[in-house]
Amino acid sequence: MRTLIYVPVIHSSVDLGSLAKEVTKRGMADFGPEFWAEHERTILAFWDALIEYLNSIEVSGFRLYQDGMITDGEVAQKIVEEGVKSGSKNYELVAGLLKRGAVLIKTEDFNLVREERDRMLKITRAKTLFGKLLAFMMYKLSKNRLLNKRDEFIAKRIYETLSDGQTGIIFIGAYHNIKKRLPHDIRIIEVKNADKVKEYQALLPFYHRHKERFAELAKYMVSPIV
Repeated sequence: MRTLIYVPVIHSSVDLGSLAKEVTKRGMADFGPEFWAEHERTILAFWDALIEYLNSIEVSGFRLYQDGMITDGEVAQKIVEEGVKSGSKNYELVAGLLKRGAVLIKTEDFNLVREERDRMLKITRAKTLFGKLLAFMMYKLSKNRLLNKRDEFIAKRIYETLSDGQTGIIFIGAYHNIKKRLPHDIRIIEVKNADKVKEYQALLPFYHRHKERFAELAKYMVSPIV
């Protein structure tokens, strides 16, 4: 029996690299500085809960899968180190797990990750409103196709690199769905309910219409993991 600790995540703005400034600027403009700051605090507290939980278990020898990780070895280690320097809680957690004996595995296909990133960059770099709308529509048209292809690749990597008796940990965006693509001999332990994490993210643009539910989800996001 193989075991996969499944960690559905929402990335903080700092995790988005060159997109970070645009995302923060857009978030503050759309929601106001006060709400956006509260949202950022929720995401950081969410990661703190994950760190506390994963620090409480023995991870030596665990296979570590990270969405967006297109390589392994020394190059992957440098990516993690740069992420830590930028203030990424995700990479802070990954770095801690590696120091405790976890092994980082190449998780994604470079071309698929690059294609999605390029399409998102076109949205942020468009000079006109029409340009932004056109880039956004092109991204929406390709989003599901890219997500499905990425999920197929990630599931295949886990199948190929997680051996019988081993345990893996995957950090993956809440909108991904690799669980249905994994073989039945992999036991999945979901540390946070992926549907709730996804719902929090989906309600974010409409929080003023769903304040009570959004507050419930925010509370769940930061709650300790048992």
